[in-house]
Amino acid sequence: MVNIRTLDPSASPLDYYGAELRRLREAAGLNQKQLGDLIFCTASLIGQIETASKVPTRPFSQQVDAALKTDGAMCRLLGLVLRSQLPSWFQPYANMEVKATYISTYQTQVAYGLLQTADYARAVLAVHNPDTADELAAARLERQRILMREHPPAVWVVLDEAVLLREVGGQAAMRNQLARLLSYEKNPWVHIQVLPFSAGQHAALMGSFNLLRFDEEPDLLYMENYDSGCMTANPKVIKERSVGYARLQAAALSEEDSAALISRVMEERYGDKP
Repeated sequence: MVNIRTLDPSASPLDYYGAELRRLREAAGLNQKQLGDLIFCTASLIGQIETASKVPTRPFSQQVDAALKTDGAMCRLLGLVLRSQLPSWFQPYANMEVKATYISTYQTQVAYGLLQTADYARAVLAVHNPDTADELAAARLERQRILMREHPPAVWVVLDEAVLLREVGGQAAMRNQLARLLSYEKNPWVHIQVLPFSAGQHAALMGSFNLLRFDEEPDLLYMENYDSGCMTANPKVIKERSVGYARLQAAALSEEDSAALISRVMEERYGDKP
């Protein structure tokens, strides 16, 4: 039976999306099955999204906009929906991330979130959030849209060599993830270096961190622990971490040698085996 639960559109962005989808569908004179037939999905999926029991995807929103001629309204709303899926403690950082003009990051355990593939992101997030991994992965991929803007931020990434060797999500997922890293080799705004094990002790043994720079706001340092994040604009801390990051870049392989190492690991460790 079709679920016709009444939503409170003000309850959350997800509820608003569901209520708006139902309003637009009914205004077009379509039932859930008819809309589903137009966008090649089931009436059940339409019902789940209209009752806020399932998070919509960008392809779904694009198809709805095309079918109902809504001039991109559902895609624009989707950004708010996916942002609301992020953990509450992470949202302040996400709000600053979209404003940044320069992002530099050092990652010790996993590939940088803005460069993750869907399968890799889902595997990482499922470790602690198995029931909501799909929604969290969708929200992470939505954050990556800042790299597709007409004027994207400049991004400099230093990855510990362990990131390449730690198998996350299986061999196929790792191969695709390393291929994603290599795909940025010619991108003028994304630079990737690998810090090799041979570097020994280095300036970031305390763990991963991000530095954000802005056109009109103070620089920010962001670090995470198990279930929370910490941001600071303390000038002394920013200066120390900025110098530390420059030392990391100096100790890391060049971009060209980093790409060669990523390619070699991708083929030797995650390539097709006879």
